[in-house]
Amino acid sequence: MIRRLLARPADRARFSWRSALRGGAVLLAVVVLGGCGRGVYDMPLPGGADVGDDPYEVKVRFADVLDLVPNAGVRVNNVPVGRVKTVDLADDEWEAEVTVVLNGDVHLPANAVARLRQSSLLGEKYVELSASPASEQPVGTLSDGDLITAERTGRSPEVEEVLGALSMLLNGGGVAQLQSITKELNAALEGRETEARNLLENLDELVAGLDAQRDDITRALDSINRLSAKLVAQRENIDTALRDIEPGLQVLNEQREQLVTMLRSLDELSAVATDVVNQSKDDLVHNINQLAPTLHQLAAAGENLPKSLEVLLTFPFPDNAVDGIGGSDFTNLYIKADLNLTNVLGNLTRSRQPLVRLPQLPLPLDDSQQQQPAEQPQTEQPPPAEEPDQSGGLLGGLLGGN
Repeated sequence: MIRRLLARPADRARFSWRSALRGGAVLLAVVVLGGCGRGVYDMPLPGGADVGDDPYEVKVRFADVLDLVPNAGVRVNNVPVGRVKTVDLADDEWEAEVTVVLNGDVHLPANAVARLRQSSLLGEKYVELSASPASEQPVGTLSDGDLITAERTGRSPEVEEVLGALSMLLNGGGVAQLQSITKELNAALEGRETEARNLLENLDELVAGLDAQRDDITRALDSINRLSAKLVAQRENIDTALRDIEPGLQVLNEQREQLVTMLRSLDELSAVATDVVNQSKDDLVHNINQLAPTLHQLAAAGENLPKSLEVLLTFPFPDNAVDGIGGSDFTNLYIKADLNLTNVLGNLTRSRQPLVRLPQLPLPLDDSQQQQPAEQPQTEQPPPAEEPDQSGGLLGGLLGGN
């Protein structure tokens, strides 16, 4: 057939132009592809984000990169700001490392977050960058060469995952039982709306109280944790105690009847003692009232009472008599005698009765008395009655007795 075409001049001319155009296109594609060192992924896609004249690169780690490909878009607030440069495996070989090129005019904090999203139900994947979450304050500025770790990245659920979960719910889930569940709930709550509302309010108060006591609950759990650690450390001692307590429990079990009888007897004794106290209460109170004056006098005696008891217990020898005992058959006697003549004579003159009864001697007469006539003899007076001897004898007169 080619020969036939070449045989016709017009066909030969048309074939030559077509072949030349086709050959030129193939040659141009080969030249372009051959001159590109890293492949077609380095060629910018039409309609892609403009990275400007001074872009910067940031590395992002993902636990699961899904089907993200190079040259995919990078957006901030749904605005294209860059593109994905490479998708490689991280050095630890457990995470995917995505290098993105961002426009130099895009400013993000250093603690920015990244997520993999999908433009539509069947659209392409792209990387969405956003500032730090509301619970964190922005820190620093994202710059060239920075790394967003896997803890600050995530991804949206895949369409396949959503459809699989929906299929499980519809096929093997409880959708068919929703009507029955709703009907039973209506039957259970019908006429009990007030109680159900009160239950919810009480549950709300309970949850609020638990939330207010959160720190105390945490401390209690920490204390329980420390107690558990101590119990674990004393586990051998606890095992020994539990093993040793078994014989004691067996003895208590064997003597259970005796223990019960003893407790019953104690119960009866307490009842009798209570009855005795109740009946003798008046007499006991009267005796205590009568004993009160004696106790008051004993309290007033103070320190004199114990001192007198000491002398009473050692009568007739006081405690200091022990110092005079020199042996088993004699004792020392200490006497203090005042032999001053003046004091002795003074004691004698003060005595009411003389030591020796001397006869009455006439006193010498002076000159006036000698000139007067002698007096008439007086009648003998009876001797005065003897007073009781209060001189204390010889020692009394010498030592100052009365």
